[in-house]
Amino acid sequence: MSSLLISGGRVIDPASNLDAVADVLIQAGRIAAVTIRGTHVETSNISGGTRTIDAAGLIVCPGFIDTHVSLREPGFEEDECTATGTAAALAGGFTTIAAQSDTHPAVDNRAAAEFIRLQADRARNCRVYPLGAVTKESKGEELAEIGQLVQGGAVGFSDAKRPVANSEVMRRALEYTRMFNRPILHFAMVPELSDGGVMHEGFEATRLGFRGIPAAAQDIMTGRDIALAELTGGRIHLMCVTTIDAVERIRKAKSRGIAVTADVTPHHLLLTDKVMASFETMYKCNPPLRSQDHVDALIAGLQDGTLSAISSDHQPLALEKKQVDLDTAPFGICGIETLLPVCIRALIEPGHLTWLQLIARLTTGPAAILDLQHGTLSVGQPADVTLINPEKAWTVRANEFRSRSRNTPFDGAEFTGKVVTTIVDGEIRFQHDR
Repeated sequence: MSSLLISGGRVIDPASNLDAVADVLIQAGRIAAVTIRGTHVETSNISGGTRTIDAAGLIVCPGFIDTHVSLREPGFEEDECTATGTAAALAGGFTTIAAQSDTHPAVDNRAAAEFIRLQADRARNCRVYPLGAVTKESKGEELAEIGQLVQGGAVGFSDAKRPVANSEVMRRALEYTRMFNRPILHFAMVPELSDGGVMHEGFEATRLGFRGIPAAAQDIMTGRDIALAELTGGRIHLMCVTTIDAVERIRKAKSRGIAVTADVTPHHLLLTDKVMASFETMYKCNPPLRSQDHVDALIAGLQDGTLSAISSDHQPLALEKKQVDLDTAPFGICGIETLLPVCIRALIEPGHLTWLQLIARLTTGPAAILDLQHGTLSVGQPADVTLINPEKAWTVRANEFRSRSRNTPFDGAEFTGKVVTTIVDGEIRFQHDR
């Protein structure tokens, strides 16, 4: 494999607390050296055939990691497939993703997990790790074959957007997954309180006449999951946290040493339930967009590390599925290609997070949750690298997405900051004209 030198970029690596102008040398698919400008460069390591990328003005960081992405294959290929979903991930700066189990059939056995890995190998875009279903057919009634799924490559377990409502089933699941040191990624929502809801329960829902999904639906289930994690010693990861109380419960649980982690999505950081007045189905997601006080709590949770990861919660849907009335439209936002610019708008521009903090929530945070040896530019590690132009002004064009789906609320929106190059195993897999 040829050598690659990424020269003169602002290298940000949260794993080593590095934020400096430096050169990154890649050899044989691995990080060979990271040399801060002004220090000695070992030129003997740089061969005459080394390709150079001029990264002046760019941010160079570890490839992003997403803890849960829906690829929809098999069963829902009209929405997405492994090839298109992983191509979209590359365009968004992601070099590693965990694929959700919400396929048909569900990923509840070893063969299904191995199918995901096989399709990812064929696509040859980003790295893909399967998430196994917690329960058979994700029905929440009987545990899936946990041990076989681990053998099939599952790095965690999730029933995707279907909560495991039965507390005894969840207790047993945490006990079994603890034996394999795998987390359960749970969508914490009480079905009896959320089913039939359209948007956040509050003033806007009352004004618009839609049935609401109360914050309590997430708060109650979050409390239960934390209690069961403490009881069993199992690892629980709470996906798509959106409420004040859930953030506070997680904060207190972590301070007590309970094995709980959590993530938040970009759209829940930038948008509020006020946008639902447009009756635009592209804003409809689950959990729903909340009010500003909840958004403020999420930002505070990111600042103090209570929320250690940002996930796109990529939920691709064929356009015709969204072209219906708001109350009957399915939930979901196709978000992996717009994650970075939305995070810049919501977190960097207002000064809520530094670049080092934001990239940590996209690299070291998710890597720790899934126990992956990625998300770092340390010497000897696989060369998964993302290059960002933080000053690039651009307009989102959904019809140019690499994803098969177009269900984004940001179509036509203008942002600053864009992924320009994504490198996996030392190989450039995505490149955008600067």
